[in-house]
Amino acid sequence: MDREDYNGTETLHIGTDHGYLRQAEVLVGQGQSMADVLRALDVTGNTYYRWRKEYGGLGLDQARRLKELEQENARLKRAVANLTLDNLILKEVSTGKF
Repeated sequence: MDREDYNGTETLHIGTDHGYLRQAEVLVGQGQSMADVLRALDVTGNTYYRWRKEYGGLGLDQARRLKELEQENARLKRAVANLTLDNLILKEVSTGKF
């Protein structure tokens, strides 16, 4: 089964028909069971609760900022890994252990 990727802004979209978390809140508020809500949104329970944990208290702008920070963090981690590797190579070459 292919995994369908959702992004934070698609998950939230507060005030539109596409906000899965918002839609779920509305449907539960109308008295539907959680199983019916998940079926209507075509998501699994694990996905819904993961979204709620990650994006539950965030607004749309905050979710966008979170994604930007996560991407920046990943980029910086790659840069540190590359620099650490370069540093280790230089140390090894300078000691003559190659």
